[in-house]
Amino acid sequence: MKMPRLDYNLTPFLIIWETTQACDLSCLHCRASAQPDQHPGELTTREGEDLLREASAMGTPIFVLSGGDPLKRADLFQLIATGAGLGMRMATIPAATARLTEDVVKRLKDSGLSQMALSLDFPTATLHDAFRGVPGAYARTMQAVEWAHRHHLPLQINTTLCAESAPYLPAMAELVKKLGIVFWEVFFLVPMGRGARLTGLTADQCEDLFEILYQVQKESRFLVKITEAPHFRRYVIQKETPEAQPRRSPGHPGPALPEQLVRTEGPGHTIGLASQGVNAGNGFLFVSHLGDVFPSGFLPVRGGNLREKPLAEIYRSSPVFQDLRRPEKLRGICGWCEFNGVCGGSRSRSYALTGDYLASDPWCAYRPKTQSIGIRSAAS
Repeated sequence: MKMPRLDYNLTPFLIIWETTQACDLSCLHCRASAQPDQHPGELTTREGEDLLREASAMGTPIFVLSGGDPLKRADLFQLIATGAGLGMRMATIPAATARLTEDVVKRLKDSGLSQMALSLDFPTATLHDAFRGVPGAYARTMQAVEWAHRHHLPLQINTTLCAESAPYLPAMAELVKKLGIVFWEVFFLVPMGRGARLTGLTADQCEDLFEILYQVQKESRFLVKITEAPHFRRYVIQKETPEAQPRRSPGHPGPALPEQLVRTEGPGHTIGLASQGVNAGNGFLFVSHLGDVFPSGFLPVRGGNLREKPLAEIYRSSPVFQDLRRPEKLRGICGWCEFNGVCGGSRSRSYALTGDYLASDPWCAYRPKTQSIGIRSAAS
């Protein structure tokens, strides 16, 4: 099945539901500051299945059951089966704890899961376990890699980049190349929750990291997806077509994305990438454990709640979502940038660092080429 090209004004390409905030890890970067116990107000199984039906009715092709640790929910396998039965590609991100066993991996596959993600942030057990807050997390993750392959469950690795982990990115790249994965998702830190205590990156550091990730994607069979650093798309466009720098007016959709950024199928018909750029509220939405709907889990500006309004109405009509789908509303350099239609900057990071989700992304080094754009940007 090819990933469709969607009208993001109507349909998100990807939905993530934070099924619970409960988790037995104590990760240093945790957006949700997760803790061991489940909240009594979590969406029920029935509400979760209603959410899945609403997502399917909107035409959303990919649905991720996240957390916390989704294995804390006894109905996880039922929810996966419901979503798969509705025709969506289902994915989940179990935490590397004692709850994650070979039998669980087999049940995930048998329930209809399309892809399982595991978090791996550092190339050694000592560093990774310290980052995740629990001894043995690295060993459990590597064991789960073997279980996934044994039961033919396509595997994704998630890696967080911050100042503490960035120096290890080349070693991480060499490690993930050996793990038989189909998808490597690299998250650029958004300083919120416990992650606010970590050290951020500079714009120039991001450019250096982009070059490493660009080369990994060029050399590897698995897909590389960059999260909360959409200016990687701009970087790749500049690398692929350096002679064709666009001179676009604000709000123009901008240049086309290179083929390596729109590979709609992963290896073996696994989950692929969107056929156009996805950003917070623009092709993507996040549902909290309590039913609140946000443009992203890293952008805590509420659009509505599932217990009050239908999902489609929230996504299509709430002011914050509508703002985020209009590049001409972006302010500062992002507002004038000729790449804002394919990039748009991290709206989550802009909000975390400036309090304005329409402000320029402070971690982007690019400056628009024309003098007038540069002047206006500096003055904005």
